[in-house]
Amino acid sequence: MAGAATLTRLLCLIAVLAAVGLLPWLSGRDPALAVLRARSAEQDPTEEALNSVRRDLGLDAGPLSLLGGWASDLLHGDLGTSWVSGTEVLPSVVSGLQVSLVLMGASLAVALLLACALVAPVLVRGRASAGAWAAMLAAVPEFLLATVALLVFGVWLGWLPTSGWVGPENMVLPAVALGVPGGGLLGRLVADALPAVLDERWVELWRGAGVSRARIAGAALRRVLPPLVPQFGMVAVGFTGGAVAVETVFAVPGIGRSALGAAKSQDLPLLQGSVLALLALGLVTGALAAFARRRLLGPALRDASLALPPARPVRAHPAIPLSLFTVLAVTIGWGLLRDPYAVNTTARLAAPSWTHPLGTDGLGRDVLARLGHGAASTVGTAAAVCLLSLLVALALGFLPRIAEGAADIANALPPVIVGILVAAAAGPGTGGAALAVALISWPALSAHAAALVQEVRASAFLTAQRAIGASPFWILTRHVLPSVAAPVARHALLRLPGIALALASLGFLGLGAQPPAPEWGLLLDESRAYVERAPWAALAPAVALALLAGLAVSGAALTQGRRIRRVTPAPVKKEAPVGV
Repeated sequence: MAGAATLTRLLCLIAVLAAVGLLPWLSGRDPALAVLRARSAEQDPTEEALNSVRRDLGLDAGPLSLLGGWASDLLHGDLGTSWVSGTEVLPSVVSGLQVSLVLMGASLAVALLLACALVAPVLVRGRASAGAWAAMLAAVPEFLLATVALLVFGVWLGWLPTSGWVGPENMVLPAVALGVPGGGLLGRLVADALPAVLDERWVELWRGAGVSRARIAGAALRRVLPPLVPQFGMVAVGFTGGAVAVETVFAVPGIGRSALGAAKSQDLPLLQGSVLALLALGLVTGALAAFARRRLLGPALRDASLALPPARPVRAHPAIPLSLFTVLAVTIGWGLLRDPYAVNTTARLAAPSWTHPLGTDGLGRDVLARLGHGAASTVGTAAAVCLLSLLVALALGFLPRIAEGAADIANALPPVIVGILVAAAAGPGTGGAALAVALISWPALSAHAAALVQEVRASAFLTAQRAIGASPFWILTRHVLPSVAAPVARHALLRLPGIALALASLGFLGLGAQPPAPEWGLLLDESRAYVERAPWAALAPAVALALLAGLAVSGAALTQGRRIRRVTPAPVKKEAPVGV
């Protein structure tokens, strides 16, 4: 079955590279026209000029000939020549990748520091919270954090540079903008797993033997980290290709920004080289994460593949999700009663008032109205992507080895890069953004489903069902699917804010919904130019995303806590204890 995973991985890799190579023809747009405009925007696109570009680039030979020539050159270490600048692609890709790797290291350092701050109270108290605060940090849009940091520390205070990539001081603001949401995610993952580990028998024995709390905490972290290391790798990959928005805000010449520019100008060789570099980086990061996991487990546990004990859910107080839901529902409902497209230039950038409770934007449109109407395209689309990912994960959970190879490729591609490819082929829009996020949002759910399927199939009661003659269909529909679907559905619910944030990121980059649609990411992009004068236009969708994250986490904790209470057996009166 390992061969099946390798074959699937290879086929998916070839499919991605072929899709990139055929991108101009898949889009239905003339690549010669895009290249001509990128080379010289003032030149008239006459037939003679377009034919000259076609001959220069070899477009007359057709897409398959170009793709074959690129693959042949790739085997010799040649990524070709840029269609726009005429320079070699390989040095540009290497330069962009070096910048992104440095930024990734700095962002990962910020994320780890924040994660440690979130985990420390759990180690001290020995119990977890519902994780709403960490989830809200993880839901802060990187591009909004980048814009605010640039404005405050770069413009108002003048402490740090606002653009470029010259020295170490240039990486501070981008690293903070990327590291804070990543640290919130990592901190929540570790903090959720620690309480169950601290309840294991070995911790009680160590405490009885007088082992220091610091040593127990270190051992607990070593116990927690191996199953979570792959998640750390995925976050690290997101700091490279997923940093396109932050690189755009700070004009950082990273590999993600290079891919975005190449897609817009249809500079096919540069786009192919950038995507290939990101794929290679993602696969190498995944391999390093697997190696680190094996080293942390140690030789005695490698084959056993030690897993974390079931998380002990913390039941959130019903007031928390109810309050968050009420605030969101009232705000969205109030906004739906207003016109999101009415332009009033005399009320541009008006401060919040009774007439405009959340103020107005640069065209005088009501921010509350646009926030309310944008909930359908943002939250509704995210919910549809969540449902699709759940269905795909449940199906692939029964084919873990085959899905493993495709999951490696999906994990190696950040949503923004897939959004760039989909938008280049189908044009920007809500549907394309949803497709891009759906293509890569299923691997974590699929891995969860596969683990549960394996556990259920090995259970004793399923063996008994087979022994009494139950049909495979009966076992599948009455036992396996019900046991797997509910936990994976809760997992999918927890990923709803992240999917909404990915959609907002694509909207911010112009790859999602287009003006004048009131999509939350587009609202953030439109408000960026005047965030200093009218911060309420940017804060409204950002706070809505954070509230959505808190609602998802606290709501899942509440429902899971109730489920645990229902299935907990009543205490039984015990006889006199016997000797150990």
